[in-house]
Amino acid sequence: MVITGFSGAGKSQAMACFEDAGYFCVDNLPPEMIGQLADLFAHEGSKVEQAAVVCDPRGGEYFEPLLEVLDGLDQRGVQHRLLFLEASEPVLIDRYKETRRRHPLAAGGQVSAGIRAERELLAPVRERADITIDTSDLSASRLRKVVADKMLARANVGKLAVTVMSYGFKHGTPRDADLNFDVRFLPNPHYESDLRPLTGQDDKVRAYGENSSGLGEFYDRLFPLLDYLLPQYESEGKAHLTIGIGCTGGRHRSVVIGEHLSRIYEERGEYLVDVVHRDVAKPPRRP
Repeated sequence: MVITGFSGAGKSQAMACFEDAGYFCVDNLPPEMIGQLADLFAHEGSKVEQAAVVCDPRGGEYFEPLLEVLDGLDQRGVQHRLLFLEASEPVLIDRYKETRRRHPLAAGGQVSAGIRAERELLAPVRERADITIDTSDLSASRLRKVVADKMLARANVGKLAVTVMSYGFKHGTPRDADLNFDVRFLPNPHYESDLRPLTGQDDKVRAYGENSSGLGEFYDRLFPLLDYLLPQYESEGKAHLTIGIGCTGGRHRSVVIGEHLSRIYEERGEYLVDVVHRDVAKPPRRP
């Protein structure tokens, strides 16, 4: 497994995921050494069957031969996959501000300039990737789960991993959602003063949502659609599916529905189900 992508996009977290799965891991390996590493593992007596290496622009001029090295692995019959991690420019800039680290390609100290140079350098590598993950909306723990589900779940588990993610449209739609459902047509608890500070995980908001006009009809149409789609994705070989449920702020309606969906499918036991409430902790705005 070759892991690459933008600086600050989460390559170290991805590598940790493979390390937890028993892979032999090497960080910041110059691409030209990948072939030598493969030769070493091919020697009789080597106990390494799976390895993950991180190659990225930190290596400077040593990074440029990566595609040639991958072509060489193809010619030699060495099985490999390329995982590419990316994130939006504002998110990458914020991450560098938080860590106060210098971008490896920002000679003048401007992170934005380094990101632009990196984007040009990585463009042909991104096209070659087997899997591309946008980490803009992912926490470190969530990234590790997505990597595991996309790259490891099929071999270790065999069931489709389904994540139900609630979110608020005012905070942006999740980039990694495979299916998105807009539930802003339902009555909004935000406009009830006693419910506004609560969330869809509270009993009062849950009761308000479950008694809202239109929710029952929505479920009557949503569940047959998902019951059709999920087996189709599974038969196609997909290992991980994210279902996005969006309302305005991501605190009330989408949370109620996300909890209900995850509970129903978890009880059925057909899939590996978890629920993520991306924006539930963000404070409500005045109506």
